[in-house]
Amino acid sequence: MTRRARIAVTLVGLAALGAGSLTTAGPVAADTTPMPLKTDGVWGIDYAGGVLTTVERAPNGDPYVTNRPISADGSTAGERETRGYAGTFAHGQHIKREACDAGTCVPLRAAGNGNVGYFFVDADGKENAQVWTGPDGYHYADEPGVTGGRFVDVTGRYFVYNAASTGKQYVDSQQTYLVQHVRQTRSITAASVWGTRLYTPGSGAGAVTAYDLEQKKTVETFATGAPCTVKELQVVGRWVYWNCGATGAAGVYDRSAKKKITVPSGPALVADGYLVRHDRTAGKLLLTDFHTGTAAAPRAIVDLPAGTTADQRRQTWAVDKFGGDIAYVDADASVHIVQSGVPSQPLVKIESEVDDASVDAKNDGWNSTWQFNKPATWTFKVKDLHGRVVSTRTGVGTQAEAGWAGKTDAGTYAYNGRYTWTLTATATEGGGTHTTSGAFGLTGGLPGHHDQGGLGYGELVTLNSAGRLTLHYTEGKGTFGFTTSGSGWPAGTLAVPFGDMGSDRCGEMLIRTPSGELRRYAGRCSAPYTPASSHTSLGTGWNAYNVLTAPGDLTGDGRTDLLARKASTGDVYLFANDGAGKLKAGVKIRTWSAYKKVVGAGDLNGDGFGDVLALDKSGTLWRYDGTGAGQVKERVKVFSGWGASYNAVVGVGDITGDGKNDLVARDMAGNLYRQTGTGKGSFAARVKIGTGWQGYKGLF
Repeated sequence: MTRRARIAVTLVGLAALGAGSLTTAGPVAADTTPMPLKTDGVWGIDYAGGVLTTVERAPNGDPYVTNRPISADGSTAGERETRGYAGTFAHGQHIKREACDAGTCVPLRAAGNGNVGYFFVDADGKENAQVWTGPDGYHYADEPGVTGGRFVDVTGRYFVYNAASTGKQYVDSQQTYLVQHVRQTRSITAASVWGTRLYTPGSGAGAVTAYDLEQKKTVETFATGAPCTVKELQVVGRWVYWNCGATGAAGVYDRSAKKKITVPSGPALVADGYLVRHDRTAGKLLLTDFHTGTAAAPRAIVDLPAGTTADQRRQTWAVDKFGGDIAYVDADASVHIVQSGVPSQPLVKIESEVDDASVDAKNDGWNSTWQFNKPATWTFKVKDLHGRVVSTRTGVGTQAEAGWAGKTDAGTYAYNGRYTWTLTATATEGGGTHTTSGAFGLTGGLPGHHDQGGLGYGELVTLNSAGRLTLHYTEGKGTFGFTTSGSGWPAGTLAVPFGDMGSDRCGEMLIRTPSGELRRYAGRCSAPYTPASSHTSLGTGWNAYNVLTAPGDLTGDGRTDLLARKASTGDVYLFANDGAGKLKAGVKIRTWSAYKKVVGAGDLNGDGFGDVLALDKSGTLWRYDGTGAGQVKERVKVFSGWGASYNAVVGVGDITGDGKNDLVARDMAGNLYRQTGTGKGSFAARVKIGTGWQGYKGLF
């Protein structure tokens, strides 16, 4: 699969063709309208996934294909949303219609996720299949110009239609985010699609095969018991309806129980556990309940006159196959909803389009869809590796369309690194819950502690005697691998890997020159730094400090701050990041003259604030937790008898990929050690990760 943009055409573009009074989004109704829904005419109807689709006039008199969500009890209709203009354009283009009792009706196929399929006729009389995905756009990729086009089935993202002019059947999917190449052009047969499976007649009487469009192979074959090559198929989960023609034998095959069920013949629409047919002789809609595995006697659910059209499916009545009910239009052009009274199957996912395991906040986000067998309320949550929720999305319907662009619910960018996601869906009617989860890595967000590459891991910075400033990168396995280097740095240079001080979300580098000037070098996002790289002076006189270190965010504003210890007094000053490329004036927060080393370590305890490590002369390592208000709490002992052999200690950020900040130290012999952060303020036992590091004059 590869990412792609949504393929669509806008109504604005259609208006340019000369659509008269066409408006972009169509009219808006009240938030809710009591059922039955009164109209001045209905010229096509379908019902799927709790969404009623009709062709009717708007208050301005123009005809539109219109969607309305229907409440679970069928008592109210929600706000209308259009799915295309249903009139004739100035140059003769129009939506395809067919004869019906109302005059001419639009053959509609609702997908259950709000999408609607129908044919559009151009000025030359060619018909193009369109699957409308919203008020302003539709899928149209690779659909040929034909005549005699008719949709056979549409379920979620997948659709099937026939074309009389070519004698072919076309199968494809409307893909919002990814390209899956499921296109098929085949001979016309009975066909139905459910999830990713295309059901068609097999070899021999009554045989049916299921072909997985994504796996590109036949995954199921069964005998329905039909005494013919099946002429019509309707698949709804476990139920496979077949018939031998409009007046021929009909039945349902239960895929779960592997059982054959005989049902009445005649034009029918199948739902979850029942079917409805129009008895024109009696002038009624009849419901046959087969959810128990045996067909009950048909029962009348509503009076519906015979009319003049032999098959009025989706002209005057429709059935919601996604665990729903029945819609019909009465003689006064009012739309009614009749509840079936048949229990639906438990909620299940029927197919999904799940993105890959990466999120790039600078280029594209992570977007996925899940299609369910009936409407559900769903919640999508993204958590960091500390278990904290950073983003939540909710929705309702048969399709959960959830994504993450790398931002928190507060609207700020999240930190680069690993995250987990969970989708939980609960049926709005009947039973069932579906839960799924996964993980992805965020890049292009805010750089974490020591994250110079923007990949969510910490980098170790070194300076050698030849003046090469080198960034050592990790792949999250706890060791360092590839490097990038910039030359020309004079002896006495001190580097402080820092966070983003601007808005490009690249970690920056603070450099104190031998003369005492502090410079802010613009973030390079993996590229090396040289003295000539873009930089801004942050002032002079910084040689007065014998410690310069970045602890992370001490002030609670989400920005990395700077700590500096004055050599003459041991006083420690906080220089807060002003978010505009500068540092605020220093504020004294402590006096730490007794410590041999003071190390900014990032967030060590998972509270979201930066922390500081301090090593005293007795070899006790202390931790000072940031408060988020520009101060640190009282110290907590981390280790005793620690660090006597170390000449460099660096709070290097997360180099193991677990979302917890780690510690790196070099001993007198040049061995490099890692102490993995626990996320609770301490570290695991040291692990040697390198030798020969004594040649570096500085580790930062």
